[in-house]
Amino acid sequence: MCKKSLVALLLLLAMVGANAQEIPVKYSFGEKYNDRYKYSNLLTISNAEDGGTLLVRSYYTGIILKPKGYFIERYNKDLELVSEYNYKLRGRDLVEGYVKNGQLYLLFLEYNYLKTSYEYIVHRSPLEEFNFRKEILLSIPSAEVNNPLGKNYYNRNFSSGFTTTVLFNEDKSAFAISTHFKKRKNDQRYIHIFSASLQKLMSHDFSAEIEQKNYAFENIAISKNLDRAYLVGKAYFKKKRFSALERRFQYELVMVSGQGIKTQTFDGPGKYSEALKPILRNGKLLCIGFYADRKDSRYNGLGYFELDPGGLEINVKKYNPFSQQFMFDKFGKEYDKVIKNLVFKNVGFTANNDILFNAEEYFVTSSVQANSSGGRVRVNRYHHNDIVSAKLNAAGDMVWARNINKAEVTQGDGAYASYSAYTKGDNTYFFISTAAENPQLLNNERLIFKQGLSRNRNVFIIQLDGKGQMSYKKIIDDKEARLPLMVSKPLMNYGSDQMLFYAKRGTKKQLVQVSFL
Repeated sequence: MCKKSLVALLLLLAMVGANAQEIPVKYSFGEKYNDRYKYSNLLTISNAEDGGTLLVRSYYTGIILKPKGYFIERYNKDLELVSEYNYKLRGRDLVEGYVKNGQLYLLFLEYNYLKTSYEYIVHRSPLEEFNFRKEILLSIPSAEVNNPLGKNYYNRNFSSGFTTTVLFNEDKSAFAISTHFKKRKNDQRYIHIFSASLQKLMSHDFSAEIEQKNYAFENIAISKNLDRAYLVGKAYFKKKRFSALERRFQYELVMVSGQGIKTQTFDGPGKYSEALKPILRNGKLLCIGFYADRKDSRYNGLGYFELDPGGLEINVKKYNPFSQQFMFDKFGKEYDKVIKNLVFKNVGFTANNDILFNAEEYFVTSSVQANSSGGRVRVNRYHHNDIVSAKLNAAGDMVWARNINKAEVTQGDGAYASYSAYTKGDNTYFFISTAAENPQLLNNERLIFKQGLSRNRNVFIIQLDGKGQMSYKKIIDDKEARLPLMVSKPLMNYGSDQMLFYAKRGTKKQLVQVSFL
């Protein structure tokens, strides 16, 4: 072995040894159960009010796989499967499911051909005995269009005639439905706010504001007494010319209340906001996200805005550029690289009200491939790459920012890709699932977690402490967990400091519980 290779090996062993320190978590496996549906997608996982867990999956059957219904599973607090229910319901697009007041709510967007309108319909049932009944929340006259529900992060399509978006707040106590209908000179935008029990709290005509801009909302915060909703998203400019690299939008905050609608913008000379998240905490309204120094797709740091919750005046505005440590984490010594495609994931707070902000490098690529019948088909690939984590103090100043190198791509169900994050005290814990046995060493100094090729997958936990120091550990070995975890769709139980993951492959399934000590 050459001297250079030996030094690299010793460095890797040293890093692995240093990072194999004790991370305060333990895990337990539920029993493995047989499952009748090999092909399905996990749609929602919720706490049942008896301390158990309720899951809803869409399932597919047939020689040509088609959606046939929704499979509901209920587990007790010991991770034991208590009951299953097959809700046979075809041709529906589930928007969201949640559990409140002893009932399961399933929100669908459907097209009514007799009335030529889109309808938001809720199917709800008591948990004790499933007996669903339907209720129409909204009906919007429109011709049928392709993909009306806005879910993508980039390049929203406003020319199809009808688009709509649904946003829930974090505890799912309320949600907003925005609708945009356009036909010739008729251009209408409405924002409706509902409580989790389906009471309409507010409804406002937003059409005047869209004469110059189209809005693609991304995040929401709602006050505790449900009298104000704060929506943040991209406002796309109309009838303006742009260069190929120039951004066509600005981020705006829209407040909906009983008094009407107010808006606030954030951009200033040489500062352009991106991926903002509204947060209500300790009587303050915060918006935190990224910013760029120019009108293109690159990011230069984190922005912090503190606003008056009633008038939306910006009281504090701070821009924190990415540090040299962060740039080295991501690119090593290639300083000419740029940062882009970052999507907000979650935010946590320490006891001192320091802010722990997490995001992911996410983008979509596509190509045309030949299919089995000799035709051509377009294939989309969803890239879930690097993890970005930053700590801001209570005043909005950056304490540190770190990049965790990760490379994952999927063509279908993204539940097994990406990551989940949990904040406890000053520490942030990231869970990733990979077929690789260990992270790779780059340039003898930087680590990267790659997707790997094996069918079985390991689960790693990465810890960032209060000083931004990174450590990691393989907590679940692929030989121990024969079923892959849906690592990006956990159930967070903050009261008990636990996370619950659903694991499934083919016709086998189980729950895996992770506890923080």
